[in-house]
Amino acid sequence: MAGAATNRGSGGPPAADPAGTTGAGGRMATEHHRSAGGLVVRGSRILLISTQDGRRWQLPKGHIEPGEGPEETAVREVREETGVTGRVVAPLPGVEYWYVEKSRRRIHKRVDYFLLEYVGGDAADFDAGEVSGAAWFSWEKGIAKLSFENERRVAEEAHAAARSLLASRLGDKILAAT
Repeated sequence: MAGAATNRGSGGPPAADPAGTTGAGGRMATEHHRSAGGLVVRGSRILLISTQDGRRWQLPKGHIEPGEGPEETAVREVREETGVTGRVVAPLPGVEYWYVEKSRRRIHKRVDYFLLEYVGGDAADFDAGEVSGAAWFSWEKGIAKLSFENERRVAEEAHAAARSLLASRLGDKILAAT
């Protein structure tokens, strides 16, 4: 992720276009990209990826392939990048941002995120061809470690959703026991 970022939920009007023109009055061509990713929770820990030799920490994500839905993409990308398999338990706020790639193309990117519950796998099996590493953090440390404000907001929403889901599950167990 590079460039100006805005946090936007799914849908709604596109974020303002900060990329502007090419300088000679001509407009750069805009490409629209759509990705999906996820935040995996295992107990009280969350899984992040590092890029740029560990200088950047972020949420795993990737392009939605033809015929694939955002939830499927999130599960696939998390597994490919981290070596960990998760199961989608809730949607999270999406992010939307613009950036210029190699001074040639303006990219408008929208990313749908999901909260995933850990199913299996080992973060030591991350894909070194795609990321520099994958590691588990406490919620507090993980949120602080994220390099981008828009992803920190997604993680904060995920934390609230995870607490709510846990409270609901505990309530269901208590009700079932009575």
